[in-house]
Amino acid sequence: MTKAAELDEGERLRNAAEARLRSAAANSQAISANTEADLLRLVHELQVHQIELEMQNQELREARAEREAALIRYTELYDFAPVGYLTMTADGLIEEINLTGATLLGVARSSLHRKRFDALVVAEDRRRWSSFLTTVQTHDEQDNVELTLRRGDGSTFPAQLDCVRHKVGAGDTAASTDGDLLEVSIALTDITVRKGVDARLNEAMAVAEKANRAKTDFLSSMSHELRTPLNAILGFAQIMETSTPPPTPTQRGDLDRILKAGWYLLELINEVLDLTLIESGKAMLSTEPVSLNDVMRECQVMIEPQASLRGIGMTFPADTTPCFVTADRTRLKQVLINLLFNAVKYNRPNGKVSIDCIPLPPNSLRIKVRDTGEGLNREQVEQLFQPFNRLGREAGAEEGTGIGLVVTKRLVELMGGSIGVESSVGVGSIFQIDFPLASPPLAAAQRPGLAPHATPQAQHDEQAATVLYVEDDPANLELVEQLISRRPELHLLCAADGKLGIEFARVYQPKVILMDINLPDGFSGLEAMRVLRADPTTAHIPIIAVSANAMPHDVAKGLAAGFYRYLTKPIRITEFMDALDMALKLAATPSSDQSGE
Repeated sequence: MTKAAELDEGERLRNAAEARLRSAAANSQAISANTEADLLRLVHELQVHQIELEMQNQELREARAEREAALIRYTELYDFAPVGYLTMTADGLIEEINLTGATLLGVARSSLHRKRFDALVVAEDRRRWSSFLTTVQTHDEQDNVELTLRRGDGSTFPAQLDCVRHKVGAGDTAASTDGDLLEVSIALTDITVRKGVDARLNEAMAVAEKANRAKTDFLSSMSHELRTPLNAILGFAQIMETSTPPPTPTQRGDLDRILKAGWYLLELINEVLDLTLIESGKAMLSTEPVSLNDVMRECQVMIEPQASLRGIGMTFPADTTPCFVTADRTRLKQVLINLLFNAVKYNRPNGKVSIDCIPLPPNSLRIKVRDTGEGLNREQVEQLFQPFNRLGREAGAEEGTGIGLVVTKRLVELMGGSIGVESSVGVGSIFQIDFPLASPPLAAAQRPGLAPHATPQAQHDEQAATVLYVEDDPANLELVEQLISRRPELHLLCAADGKLGIEFARVYQPKVILMDINLPDGFSGLEAMRVLRADPTTAHIPIIAVSANAMPHDVAKGLAAGFYRYLTKPIRITEFMDALDMALKLAATPSSDQSGE
């Protein structure tokens, strides 16, 4: 029998007993006539009724005890919660607050009842709090705001308030427009620790960014300082190598050693700077569909002559089927050149190098570079991509920096590819790189600056064409003077700083201007170039940057500023003279675009 049924049965017995008592009181004769059996039955019924009442009372006592225990637990949870809880009327009066909230505010709970909450908000945040409270009252979703609150002792602390409105049916709360009564429940959290962590994190990020900028500036400066003397060393060595009369066999051997060492040092500088840029996340890449056939042909033109000198046979894949991969064209070419050059350099005499392209499902391509060199053991393979680790070949005949493969791996991964190696001692090695396949571009648009330039014929003007060189380093000036002296149709004019260069350009109207970037007196080549571009009398003159600032962002910045070409030191004589000839040809066409774009 359920408790409800037991209660109904007890009620029935009680009612029956009371009815009999009323009937007995109305008729005394009937009472006297009652038998002893009737009295015993009546007593029994009353006893049962008493038992039922006691059971009900016990249940009520247990229910009350459970309710009181639950209330105590709720009160403890509410008062000692890790965050402050408070209920506020729609017009901003505090109805109720837990002990944690009162402790955070440093005010007795009794003093906070019916107190305006905005009195606890610092003056500069009150307008924002009022606007936020109005917003909270317009919807049922939870919202939050960060404010600075003032404690009872006058001190302040940052707090986050998570607020949500709710409707109530009674009380003194303000009424909404539709007649319902509103309250706002708020969870109050002291965020002092979080703000401190955020501040330290921001400070650490600012320090790291400052250090990163200082590192970049140092690299740019170091690159400039190293390239400037290298420009003189390699430049004059190239002049001596091609001078008339030609150098003696002994002198040529010495020059070969100077040039070999100089270009090796330049390679080391470039690779260290390249690796640093990649690891700092500042390497500039532009991924797009790249024709692998075109890149392979360019690599073949560059590598096959070196392979022939060493007796190495090379096999490139047939480019009968157009193939495009997603990559940065320049960096992809750099990766392939590095792998192919290593395959040639570390091969055995009369060895072979083969390149294969293998489609990988579902949408990738694997490029394999196989050589017949000495091969690597397992330990060497594991150390292969460690910077400056040449795997014990430091004493060998082949020079190297131990950085090229590290740069290669980083570049491949930055372009979304992967690189791996298989090697067997005495058999050779296979380097493989995987790239995502790409759809061919819809139209092969002509890209600015990529069209081949024909070197113009020497000019035969009756009057020599003037070339202005703005440079403060005597060795660089003398180097360019000797190069220009080989061209009788050219006349070199020199200026030692940017301001003098501007004056010379205005007065002498040179055909071409060669401009260093780092110039004395705080007036850089970039600033000089902008002044010349803004002057109608000099705006038409092509300006070629010749600078030791050779970081990628330096080159990009210079070209974006308007230089016709940007040559880095040490200069390569052929590249320098080709650029000069193209600028002279451009100068002969008044309507040409002087930016070189």
